[in-house]
Amino acid sequence: MDLGLKGQVALVAAASKGLGRAAALELARQGAHLAILARSDRLESTAEEIRSQTGAEVLAIRADVTRTDQVQAAVQQALERFGRIDILILNAGGPPPGGFLALKEADWESAFQLTVMSAVRLCYAVVPHMLERGSGSIVATQSYTIKQPMPNLILSNSLRLAVIGLMKSLADELGPKGIRVNSINPAWTSTDRVGQLMADRARRSGSTPEQEYARAAAEIPLGRMGTIEEYGRAVAWLASPAASFIHGHALLFDGGAVRSPL
Repeated sequence: MDLGLKGQVALVAAASKGLGRAAALELARQGAHLAILARSDRLESTAEEIRSQTGAEVLAIRADVTRTDQVQAAVQQALERFGRIDILILNAGGPPPGGFLALKEADWESAFQLTVMSAVRLCYAVVPHMLERGSGSIVATQSYTIKQPMPNLILSNSLRLAVIGLMKSLADELGPKGIRVNSINPAWTSTDRVGQLMADRARRSGSTPEQEYARAAAEIPLGRMGTIEEYGRAVAWLASPAASFIHGHALLFDGGAVRSPL
């Protein structure tokens, strides 16, 4: 299926690894040009991998999404290189695990900056340019915990809902102006971040990461975790013109893990 992404420009945050890299790679496979952001040393090697695998034009920009000046500078670099941004993929590393009493107020402050304000900063930097063109697509990567909170992830359970509220509100504001706004909310998907969570679970329960992987997979009706390739295809479709009437939607990428009918 042609998603209609050839020649479009996508800016993907936290794209050096994991879900961000998967989204960037699939967008490139579909013919999009990329500006990828991350603070990781792996960013340039990821950019080169995407170039070699897809032939896409990829601009790698070192930027910390918790810093307003770096976000603004990164967006400006992307605009200078490509002239426009058609797609914005909001993404950031997940907040650390922990129960309420195990965390401090400072943990909430830093998690808020990473999870909520990174999305706000990127939207402030990109949306005015989309409005000038009268078109655009924004997709925020969050988590299925917006529907089904997970034990020992109180920061993620709480703050990701704020981003969903932002996306729903922006959908009302920006839809009439030609900009689609959605979110994608993965359950267990095989990434380095999930490996860290499985190791944390194993430490707390006295088990092994392999046992925790098996338990997590058993919670999903399809009987397995999602792959990053499946996630990449889903987010590329949601961001693309092929999903032109999908707007204000919180898509679950969860293999049926959320049992709620709503």
